[in-house]
Amino acid sequence: QVQLVESGGGLVQAGGSLRLSCAASGRTFSSCAMGWFRQAPGKEREFVAAISRSGGSTYYADSVKGRFTISRDNAKNTVYLQMNSLEPEDTAVYYCACKSSSSRYYIARSKSEYDYWGQGTQVTVSS
Repeated sequence: QVQLVESGGGLVQAGGSLRLSCAASGRTFSSCAMGWFRQAPGKEREFVAAISRSGGSTYYADSVKGRFTISRDNAKNTVYLQMNSLEPEDTAVYYCACKSSSSRYYIARSKSEYDYWGQGTQVTVSS
């Protein structure tokens, strides 16, 4: 089992920045390929970004590429999502997720691949 707790959400003006954190406990965090997803009201949960176990590989949704950065600190059992140049369209509940992986380089892009999920943190971007 892996327990995931997101933090860092809040209300920010368009053009601003936020950094989300996801702290993991339980099973070894370093065995997780990690991802961030988001869900806006009335919409399906969508992929935002993912990072491999080693941190050496990352992947982003086109809508956030160049604005968001995913990173991880395996010593702190934490994955981050730095969000810059925020837009009202980024408003959503953001979730982190863990996929147990035997590969240090695997990137999981589909929500169906992930094994564990956090409870989410609200991000609201005002215009």
